[in-house]
Amino acid sequence: MNPIKLVTDSTCDLSKELISTHDISVVPLFVNFGEESFLDGVTLNPSTMYEMVEQRGILPKTAAASPGMFVEVFEEYLNQGYDILYLGIGSKFSATYQSAKVAKETIQSSKVFLVDSQNLSSGSGLLLLKAAKMRQMGQDIETIVRELQFMIPKIRTQFVISTMEYLHKGGRCSSIAALFGTLLKIKPIIKVVNGAMEVGKKPRGPIQIAVNVLMEEAIIQKDSIDPDFLMITHSVADEAAQYASIQLHQELQVDSIYETSAGCVISSHCGQGCIGVIYLLK
Repeated sequence: MNPIKLVTDSTCDLSKELISTHDISVVPLFVNFGEESFLDGVTLNPSTMYEMVEQRGILPKTAAASPGMFVEVFEEYLNQGYDILYLGIGSKFSATYQSAKVAKETIQSSKVFLVDSQNLSSGSGLLLLKAAKMRQMGQDIETIVRELQFMIPKIRTQFVISTMEYLHKGGRCSSIAALFGTLLKIKPIIKVVNGAMEVGKKPRGPIQIAVNVLMEEAIIQKDSIDPDFLMITHSVADEAAQYASIQLHQELQVDSIYETSAGCVISSHCGQGCIGVIYLLK
């Protein structure tokens, strides 16, 4: 049995420590300000990106990783004798999965396996951690792929939007909706359902109220949550993330609760202060 190399993209929002510990290769997406192009997490980080948004008054545009980037990574590890498993941002959220598919077809290797996470941010990151655990247990790549396909519908990804500004500037809500959302202090909760985003509850008030809603939904399902991993992922929302981590550690029986930071691509769509709670049901 060949060794298995896990490949993902920069939207998985796993920490550098987790990526290193689990030997995951990351292909970056692009973040573009006009003619300037940056690599997510390589040549641009969220703090610098937010400073550029403030200075320029515009949001960056994001672009998928190219097929050529995947060909380069796939060939590197195939030449080392690996079987390759790519799992990254869902196909409905980005053309990155299609780029990986084109790369596989270009290489024409039966040792490259692609899994559509139908998710984003640490929703795909959590699946990667499960894949890494199965690899460590000695399972072959075909078994890991089958298990991941079974898990995908059981991932629960939901996050709170702290500011309507990025949704408005990014063309994802009207000026009137943004105005009323701001005036009413609405903190919409976005959920990933069947590979797409849906608006859930719309709590009003401080961000902590919306974070409480996220945690309540998790706590209600505490007996059904897979005990391996739970993710708290945020974009420069350290205080809210710490609050959620303390509460969830007290309420849930989960072996590892990881607090991770959203990268530039996810942050550019959700905005500063966004925070999510992601877990897997048994």
